[in-house]
Amino acid sequence: MVCDNVGGVYEPVQLRTFLAVAQTLSFTRAARRLGVRQSTVSQHVRRLEEATGRPLFARDTHSVELTEDGQAMLGFARTILQAHERAAAFFTGTRLRGRLRFGASEDFVATRLPEILESFRRAHPEVDLELTVGLSGTLQARLAAGRLDLILAKRGAGAGDDGGVPVWSDALVWIGAPGLRLDPDRPVPLIVYPPPGITRARALAALEAEGRAWRIACTSSSLSANVAAARAGLGVMAHTRGLMPPGLVPVPARQGLPELGGVDFVLRKGRRGGTTQEAADALAEAILEGGDGLRRPG
Repeated sequence: MVCDNVGGVYEPVQLRTFLAVAQTLSFTRAARRLGVRQSTVSQHVRRLEEATGRPLFARDTHSVELTEDGQAMLGFARTILQAHERAAAFFTGTRLRGRLRFGASEDFVATRLPEILESFRRAHPEVDLELTVGLSGTLQARLAAGRLDLILAKRGAGAGDDGGVPVWSDALVWIGAPGLRLDPDRPVPLIVYPPPGITRARALAALEAEGRAWRIACTSSSLSANVAAARAGLGVMAHTRGLMPPGLVPVPARQGLPELGGVDFVLRKGRRGGTTQEAADALAEAILEGGDGLRRPG
């Protein structure tokens, strides 16, 4: 496609860059994800904003946020890129085949991930897709052992380059039932995943760093079980702000719980190569383009 970005013509490379920035809220992380210089990311965004005639991001030295027009562009960008890829696949005649073992954190079951997987299955009906849902630490171990080909999982924000491609970043917050009150003189009742849960480790480390006593009120590898315990008022849990389950709310700052920091959601691929690698690349691209929809609908 050749265009000068006049009259609302948008190049796919610029739209992919826009989505990367929108999902990571960082020009630096977007550049790392795309494998380009940060100046290239800035150039792509600037040209796209020139094409729309609207600012798509509000940014300063500390933060990047989508403007109202940027929010509108999210849907348009996904639609344009999906149409572009369908056309490319049609005219090149490429058909993916093989078996793809995909692992995802349970956090994403109630988001747009099922829709993304359904769209992938329609586009690549000859790929035998196997889904494993589990804790991020468990998925990482299965990938390392060669038992998964692609995973979508959490890692601590700023953990460095571990081969993961960032999808989006968010804050970890304490959540619990509405009206829950914590007794400052008693241990904090925690609802946690078993080891090697990332949110469990972060919660315990944050409390211990402040010398705050805690106790395990509920532990389960099932998100639904932990959510049920939290709704029943058994305690508090550390959870991603953008994936907060219905019926739970952030614990007010006046309760005195420590900050939990941020978390990145990343895609990591195995090393099988061949048709499996091609299928993993295609699914990874579909997830990256729909990454903003992985947040729970508000």
